[in-house]
Amino acid sequence: MLAPLREPVRGRRRPADVVGLPLSTHAAAAAAYRIGLERLLKVRAGAETAFARAVELDPGFALGHAALALVGHECGAEVDVPRALADAQRAARERADDRERAFVEVVTRRIAGTADSAADTALTRHLAAYPGDALALSVAVPTIAFSGVTDLDGAMARRLVERTAPAYEGHWFHTSLLAFMRQDDGRFGEAAELARRALAVEPAAGHAVHALAHVHYETGAHERGRDWLDGWIGDQGRGATHRAHFSWHVALHELALDDPDAVRRRWFAQLAPGRVRGVRALVDSGSLLWRARMSGCWTGEQPVEGVLAAVAREVVERPATPFTAMHSAVALTAAGDLPALRRLRTHAAGADPVQREVVAPLCEALEAVLEERWPDAVARLEAVRPVLRKVGGSAAQREVVEETLLFALVSGGRCDAARRLLETRLDRRDSPADHRRLAALPGLG
Repeated sequence: MLAPLREPVRGRRRPADVVGLPLSTHAAAAAAYRIGLERLLKVRAGAETAFARAVELDPGFALGHAALALVGHECGAEVDVPRALADAQRAARERADDRERAFVEVVTRRIAGTADSAADTALTRHLAAYPGDALALSVAVPTIAFSGVTDLDGAMARRLVERTAPAYEGHWFHTSLLAFMRQDDGRFGEAAELARRALAVEPAAGHAVHALAHVHYETGAHERGRDWLDGWIGDQGRGATHRAHFSWHVALHELALDDPDAVRRRWFAQLAPGRVRGVRALVDSGSLLWRARMSGCWTGEQPVEGVLAAVAREVVERPATPFTAMHSAVALTAAGDLPALRRLRTHAAGADPVQREVVAPLCEALEAVLEERWPDAVARLEAVRPVLRKVGGSAAQREVVEETLLFALVSGGRCDAARRLLETRLDRRDSPADHRRLAALPGLG
């Protein structure tokens, strides 16, 4: 093992990270850290292994320890988070520059469970001082990699990406994040151009792929989106950390194309328990089953019990975030588990403000669905829709509630209302499945 550095050698230029920011370590540890950071920025597996190698080579490297603690806390990597955080704090006191010490403080606040506003303030202040800190920016932007800042309308994350642009000079990572922000704003043409620009430089750029996947779906380019993304999953996507989520995106195209056989094949090959575990099983595998049932694309028994078994019961019934709670509610509804859905509602009613305002009423609406109280279900689902954005995630993910509303409208005989909703959706984007559902509705009454 190389001895840890005590002080930077006076006059010697320090090694740098992937964007050019200096690192308080020696060349070998810096090289390992760069590998980890690149993997994290690309949304690829193995970042924690590289960060662990960096601190093995230099136990006094504060930023390496902080990155390791961060991926353990937010990405579910197998890391002793308290120890990594303690090592980061110790190393920051002994040898680190101002940026590295500030980042360790940001990580400390996020891991310690500091009130969201305080943690977000620390992160945004850090980026104001160090806009080129790519790891900090990645943490700040809500994507498939990190939960991001917690403002409910996404404005803070959007401002952070835009304000930091000069520090990156068109770097593929920043361009990828900007593409994702633009698609979230409905600026699909600009988002597609930015995503393709990033992918031309770095074909494995996961955030750019994610942005383009949303563009294809929201613009109704289902065949092109399916074929392109399926090809990427089989090539560059083999090393992606959230491969299941990309598979979920392909399955959305297959649902929209009204191809039930393809949806089933996709689910069993890429989204079934054993291939997906933890919260991803709720977010991707469970939600897809429910959407397929609501749209009439998957009839008969569904393997939803296996999805719930792949997630800790504490996570299902006492989720920490509104986003997870929404998907827990959907999976429990798919399983027909009314008692567990009621326990989740009780938890949400006493949890954070968004769970109280959005998730608890959503559980009540889904209870009405399970009990086939269609007028009550429709009224409650319609009441939840305007505030649903507060749970986070993308429009495509939150659309599971709209699918449930459509099902409840038709089941309750509200076919005119279902027709209006389908026509509005078809005005927004084409979908063979929605055309089929529209044609199946009884005539105007």
